[in-house]
Amino acid sequence: MPSLRARFQFRILGSRSAGNGITFKLESGEPSGVDDNTGELSGLFAPERVAVVGATESEGSIGRAIVENLRADFAGETIPVNPNYDEVFGLACYPDLGSVPESSEIDLAVVVVPPTIAVEAVRDCGEAGVRNVVVITAGFGETGSEGASRERELTEVAEQYDLDLVGPNSLGVMSTTSGLNATFGPENALPGSISFMSQSGAFITAVLDWATDEGIGFKDVVSLGNKAVLDETDFVRAWDDDPDTNVILGYLEGVEDGGAFIDAAREASGDTPVVMVKSGRTEAGAQAVSSHTGTLAGSEQAYEAGLEQAGVLRVENVQELFDFAQILSGQPLPDSDDVAIVTNAGGPGVMTTDAVGDSRLSLASFSESTVEALSEAMPEEANVYNPIDAIGDADIDRFERALDLALGDENVGCAVVLSAPTAVIDFDDLARVITDLQADHGKPVAAVLMGGERTESAKEILREGGIPNYFDPARAVGSLDALSRYREISGREYESPEAFDVDRERARAVLSRAVERGDNRLGVEAMDLLDAYGISTPEGVIADQPEEAVAAAQNIDGDVVMKIVSPDILHKSDIGGVKVGVTNEDVYDAYEDLVTRARNYQPDAEILGVQVQEMVDLDAGTETIIGMNRDPQFGPLLLFGLGGIFVEILEDTETRVAPVSEREATEMVEGIRSAPLLRGARGREPADRDAIVESLQRLSQLVTDFPAILELDVNPLVAGPDGVQAVDVRLTVDTDELDSSDPNSADRPTEELDS
Repeated sequence: MPSLRARFQFRILGSRSAGNGITFKLESGEPSGVDDNTGELSGLFAPERVAVVGATESEGSIGRAIVENLRADFAGETIPVNPNYDEVFGLACYPDLGSVPESSEIDLAVVVVPPTIAVEAVRDCGEAGVRNVVVITAGFGETGSEGASRERELTEVAEQYDLDLVGPNSLGVMSTTSGLNATFGPENALPGSISFMSQSGAFITAVLDWATDEGIGFKDVVSLGNKAVLDETDFVRAWDDDPDTNVILGYLEGVEDGGAFIDAAREASGDTPVVMVKSGRTEAGAQAVSSHTGTLAGSEQAYEAGLEQAGVLRVENVQELFDFAQILSGQPLPDSDDVAIVTNAGGPGVMTTDAVGDSRLSLASFSESTVEALSEAMPEEANVYNPIDAIGDADIDRFERALDLALGDENVGCAVVLSAPTAVIDFDDLARVITDLQADHGKPVAAVLMGGERTESAKEILREGGIPNYFDPARAVGSLDALSRYREISGREYESPEAFDVDRERARAVLSRAVERGDNRLGVEAMDLLDAYGISTPEGVIADQPEEAVAAAQNIDGDVVMKIVSPDILHKSDIGGVKVGVTNEDVYDAYEDLVTRARNYQPDAEILGVQVQEMVDLDAGTETIIGMNRDPQFGPLLLFGLGGIFVEILEDTETRVAPVSEREATEMVEGIRSAPLLRGARGREPADRDAIVESLQRLSQLVTDFPAILELDVNPLVAGPDGVQAVDVRLTVDTDELDSSDPNSADRPTEELDS
């Protein structure tokens, strides 16, 4: 293999140049390479020495743009590396990292070389003792099989040298506290307390350009690229430990390890709001994601459930992402969800009232003393009930008195202040009043100063007080709603999933039958699997001869249900493969008839026999379904809803990522639209909710213990007043996973498996 120096004879060409943008010079002192504020990734965001591998002065090149951006703002040392130059912009340029004096003290290397030599360049970083690496170069997993192979090699090199690597296919990283702009974007970010990650580099450049106009600042910014090593979970953990990051934002196209992300975001969201916009929600969007970054998109249900369990505030668009970020970073959490509205314009006041009605918030009911004080302070034509309409001729004093009384009312948790432009209101004065009164009362406020150019200086006054301004009242209400949602998230007490006493070896034996048969599908023959995990099942036997069926029926009180048992026939009812209410005298003939029907329907089907099962009175309970589908990113995704024929017709289900706690299982049961049916409706006795919740928890433990189970449906799980019974089951097993798994894995406690 030729040396890196020999293969480094090239000109690094890029698609755009980078301007200096806004510069922020650090005051006295040098940046520290060991910065507790960003945890283990401090070398990425607070380096002292940054090497640019592929630095150049060539016009229009990425290597030039990165060097220029570093020279503009970075207070540390920039070290160009390129065998084609002795100097780059007056800085000594070295042929390789090994030639740099004290190369082991380089905190960060930014790699901007062609993909054919990028892996070797990263290897040189490891050999030189550089731990933090950003690979700007594209041409990896996003480009096809050759690129994917190159990305695997890159990952192996990073693992070999224990590198914290961002990318490849990354725009780079920024940190305003250290003046670091190691990107080829056109400008640096404004300083602030928001840390932001994105899988799309282009999205970052667009956002930063817009955010500068809006006065929105950032602490750290990272372009994740292909996430070959570091991913969203790593940065959530790092920013959770960073006291200078008040809000974590992200644009994601996919999550690499859903379980790890849930753990990290759940830990972070107790103190630091995590707000994410996730693209690829639709089937077409998911396909676009895959072609863009090589990300395998998980199911939308899994993302919805996983992000909710993680305490992430998920938003639908970029506007919401930054609306929420601004108010979360600048305003306190409300003590209640009761909103006061103060306005000088009736129409916008009505719009705001409608927006409150569409949210989880509610209009505050003022106390009698507040109403009396407002009546004395407002003209007769004004509305002194919520919303407070100070009418169009309201001057600054009237506005101030109305807002002061509203915020001082003990029934008010937060407020929206709206003003249309009039000749008697100066928006700058109003902004100062809003800011001062918010600080005095300590309650969150969102402003809606409706106007154009005349609002610019007022918005800056509000920003300095941490108060966002919105033109649309619905955005103001939505942001206050986000504060309410985050108050609930930050107050959650997460419970560990309960570890039930189960028979794992018996369960493994049931699953092993699939391996022995070379089949990956099981039906009612797997009822013992549920029984092994304590999920109640009716008494039953699988008979492979009619005489066995007769003997089994005689041991069951009353009439029985008989079902054909075949892994090749999943929808038994559709072919007449189920008989209900069979008497002992008719069992023999019923057996013969079921087998004949199955043979006629599918001559090559494997017939394992006929299940003879205790009758369950479906009319005495409610048919529900509990199930699981294994998502590629988040793992086992549990489902609960109405069962029987209703599951596909009503599509009324709740999902959570396993393992689930008792609280989460309860939320699933209470969360379906049809929950009133389970509580008792039209004279029916309520279902045993605790039994349903426990069954969900036990199923959660089962599918967590056995990753070989790919999907599983218990339908119906009949929920009556005195418990539940699993009447039918079907599941799909990854026989290779089960066959190759650790034979002792089923003996490990659930806590270890979960960890």
